[in-house]
Amino acid sequence: MTDTAPTISLLHGATIPQLGFGTSPMDDATAERAVATAIEAGYRLVDTAENYANERGVGRGLRASGVPREELFVTTKFNKRWHGVELAAEAFQRSADRLGLDYIDLLLIHWPNPRQDRYVQAWQGLANLLEQGRVRAIGTSNFKPSHLERIIAETGVVPDVNQIQLSPSVTRADARAYHAERGIVTESWSPLGGGGADELRHPVVIELAERYGRTPAQIVLRWHIELGLVAIPKSATPERIRQNIEIFDFSLTPADVAAISALDQGEAAAVDSDSFGH
Repeated sequence: MTDTAPTISLLHGATIPQLGFGTSPMDDATAERAVATAIEAGYRLVDTAENYANERGVGRGLRASGVPREELFVTTKFNKRWHGVELAAEAFQRSADRLGLDYIDLLLIHWPNPRQDRYVQAWQGLANLLEQGRVRAIGTSNFKPSHLERIIAETGVVPDVNQIQLSPSVTRADARAYHAERGIVTESWSPLGGGGADELRHPVVIELAERYGRTPAQIVLRWHIELGLVAIPKSATPERIRQNIEIFDFSLTPADVAAISALDQGEAAAVDSDSFGH
C-alpha cells in the first residue's frame, strides 16, 4: 500500500475517505481488476452505480483485495425507476445483492429527474434505510440547491453527500457554498474534467506540475483536497491508479488553488440535471 486518504466526518456519523476510486464506465471484468488494484494502492472508497452495470465486478474486486469489509467505504447509486419510498428499498437490495454486501456505506439518488417528480419519495426511502441501519450514509447526486432545499424541507433529513460534476473548469462555487452551509459534503465526479484532456493540458496546470514535480492529474486532485472536497478519479491503468492517490505528501498554496479555480467556465459548462437524468 502506497498511501491512504484522510477522512471527512458525515452528518449521520460515518466517515468518508477524501479520495476514492471511480469505476464508470468499466465493465465487470475491468472493474474487478481495477478495484483490487486500487485497494492495494491504498484506496478505501470505491464508487459505482446501478447505471454503470459493473456492481458485480466491483464486488468481486472488493473481495479479491483481501481487505476487511469494515475498512472499505462502498458507494452506489440508483436510477429513476426506483424513485419511490418502497422502490428505494428495492433498489438498495438489488445493488447489495449484485455487490455481494450486507450493507452499503453510502447510497445515492443518481439524478433528481424533476420532470418525473418523485425524488422526494426516493429521498424518504433513503431516510428509512438509514434509520433501519441498512446504509451508513445517504445522499444525492447531481442535485441542485433547489432540489436539495425541497427534500430537506419536505422530510427534515439533510443529505450526507451531494456528488456533482466538479473540476477546474466547472468549480460549482454556489453549490459548494450551499452544501457548506448545511453540512453536506461535496463529492466531485469527473474531477479531472471531461476525459481529463483539456484541463490536464492547461498551461496553469502544466506549470504547477513542473514546479512541484508532479503529474498534472496529481495537481488537479490536490486542488480538490485543498478545497475540502471528496474526489473520485477513475482509471483502469495501474500506474495512474497509484499516482492518483499519491497526493497527500504535498500541498498547494492558496495562490495556486486560486489560479486553478480561475479556469472555471461557469455553471453552463455542467450537465443540467433539470433536463438530463436516468
